[in-house]
Amino acid sequence: MLNLSPKKKLAGLATPLFALRGSADLGIGDVQALYELVDWCAEIGFGVLQILPINETSSDHSPYNLLSSIAIEPSTIATTPEFLPDLPPENFHSITGRADLERLRAGDVLYPEIKALKLELLLNAFKHLSGPRAQAFIEFQKKHDEWLRPYSLFRGLMHLNNQSEYFPRWAPGEHNYSSAQASSGRWSAEKKDYLNTLQKFYSYVQWVAFSQWRDLKRYAESRGVTLMGDAPIGVSPYSADTWEFPHLFDLTHSCGAPAEKDFYTDAFTKNWGQNWGFPLYNWEEMLKDNCGWWRRRLHILRSIFHLLRIDHVLGFYRMYAFPWYPANNARFACLSKEAAYDLAGDLPRFIERDDRTEENRSKNRAQGEKLLRILLQETGPYRLIAEDLGTVPPYMGPSLQELQIPGHMIPMWKKEPTGELTRNYPRLTLATHTTHDHPPLKALWDQWLCEAESKDPIQAQNAIAHMRELLKFAGQPFVTLPQKFTKQIHLALLKGLFTTDSWLAIPTITDLLGTAHRFNVPGTQAERNWRVRLEVPVARWITKERKLTFSLRNLVKTTCRQILYD
Repeated sequence: MLNLSPKKKLAGLATPLFALRGSADLGIGDVQALYELVDWCAEIGFGVLQILPINETSSDHSPYNLLSSIAIEPSTIATTPEFLPDLPPENFHSITGRADLERLRAGDVLYPEIKALKLELLLNAFKHLSGPRAQAFIEFQKKHDEWLRPYSLFRGLMHLNNQSEYFPRWAPGEHNYSSAQASSGRWSAEKKDYLNTLQKFYSYVQWVAFSQWRDLKRYAESRGVTLMGDAPIGVSPYSADTWEFPHLFDLTHSCGAPAEKDFYTDAFTKNWGQNWGFPLYNWEEMLKDNCGWWRRRLHILRSIFHLLRIDHVLGFYRMYAFPWYPANNARFACLSKEAAYDLAGDLPRFIERDDRTEENRSKNRAQGEKLLRILLQETGPYRLIAEDLGTVPPYMGPSLQELQIPGHMIPMWKKEPTGELTRNYPRLTLATHTTHDHPPLKALWDQWLCEAESKDPIQAQNAIAHMRELLKFAGQPFVTLPQKFTKQIHLALLKGLFTTDSWLAIPTITDLLGTAHRFNVPGTQAERNWRVRLEVPVARWITKERKLTFSLRNLVKTTCRQILYD
């Protein structure tokens, strides 16, 4: 039994799955790569492996833009015959032999081609399903019928509509689940039969996915490694969820975040902030059944993860909302507030209320705590981790501590009143230097090094000050600066993180390996977002990164963050 009490400090790593290179992947990280990563974590002594969302994604392939809040992304499935027993080896080799695997594996993730290849392999496996596995599939369908039946119909209708999730383009009467059920009596026998086959196939894909992930969870437990999943705050406005439960969402507004100095890459994000494109929740409707939608979602996620990160937990207290969706951002980018109001009839604002008054702050805190307590009833204590980053109200930290939900600590953002970085972290926290949304430490350091050599003395001084304060946090205040991002500096910064009192110390995979890969630039539709892959396959880390592996293992021991069983 894994020990998940905050009394025992643990170390780990956080990674997006797509970025991993497995020894037999088809151009994207999948479950097979995670088995190799679990082994590496166990070799190091890491007790936590945090993974970005694995839900089925929308057409932009962002792991935070969900096609379903429950269904697993098919590309996470390992589709070799070793992991997919229904697929005859000769069929696997025939299908993959027609693909240019060298090109698919070479660089960034080529989503359309890779997803199509994996679905072709899964379809072939589905056609060969028989015997005890066929019976196990039937049992899965029965157990998950509540969500699987509408989801598989949604995916079947997507297929009929040329894989478009934009259901306003669909045939009349198919725009939501209730209308599709009512219209089904008018469908032709041919359409019904085809949809029935499609539903069985997409249900089969989910059965395979959940089977693989549950097996992975058991394997991780056997190696002393805890799996942490991620529950995004939003879903796509064209998701299976909004299609089935339109009354649970406010589709007139789009979730986002106000403008922040750390996140602006263009005129729109500088003036207005980040417009994520997810509908808001209708909390009044959600509460009518004690947030059954959220509880069901967490219950199913807990079957494949030990811990769950709740993305943008501030959204449970109040949400920053845009009265337009990202497709219209360009029209508003350079407008004044007056002109934007005239065009949209409203302005971006906090819903239900902002935090300007004590009364509003009190109501927002009460709402957030009410909702999060419902989630805790489903998960139990010490199983939720709150992503509470960005500009947060002063009640956020005390509220999470009262609920005993760990929040995040990022050294560069946590300062004493004197302006120095603090090491005074509450035990019930997760410490990390950066997240998937930030430039990694090496990229930041390289930027500071460039600025330190600037002819502008103020810019140079500020850059060296950034280096110095991080090294002081890490207990290395006397290192000569400026200098490159050496192995010594890299390990010192990791040690500084591991020696904090936070329950969990979980650097991103990029900070752990000391690379400059960046996975996402918030508020943008950058072409490389969610596509970058690490260069070295996981299975080669122990040999290729032998010195780093040894150093990390020693670091875990000396900071007393080793794996421990009850």
